Amino acid sequence: MARIVGYIATSLDWFIADSNESLQWLFDSPVELGEHHYDIFIKGIRTVVMGRATYDWVKNQGTPNPYPEQRTIVVTSKPIDVPDNIEIWRDGVDGLVAHLRSLNDGDVWMVGGGKLQMAFIERHALDEIEIYVMPKIIGGGFPLFPATGFRASPKLLSAKELGGGGVRLHYAFE
Repeated sequence: MARIVGYIATSLDWFIADSNESLQWLFDSPVELGEHHYDIFIKGIRTVVMGRATYDWVKNQGTPNPYPEQRTIVVTSKPIDVPDNIEIWRDGVDGLVAHLRSLNDGDVWMVGGGKLQMAFIERHALDEIEIYVMPKIIGGGFPLFPATGFRASPKLLSAKELGGGGVRLHYAFE
């Protein structure tokens, strides 16, 4: 059974992108991730899942599929043109959770933030999440988690100071 995980960065004021949908603030942060670097994390991922908004953002950056080594699934109900190596999922979140749990060839990464990641949290389908808090206040934008009224108390597995003033928070959902 596949583990479904999150790996995401947030500003100190808990935004994942600024109001212009830019992540430049993240690349301007001199945080040293070391053993938690993205290049190491992605090697353990077999399937990448993202919502339509994340896919459109990635595509607008000039990269239709930045995950050529992983199975990539885009969740959408609207018409979409995608490269041949990307799967489209239109059968709802509950069906997707069941499909992902049936995989046994590696971990699943919920890319981005927003609605889809929260939908998995609400269904108790996100097993763990690594949140990287960067030492930047960006003053607004897209929140780490949208306000849905859902409440949870994930278990803190570890908290680690990173070089450059960032912090890694690692939680498990039970």
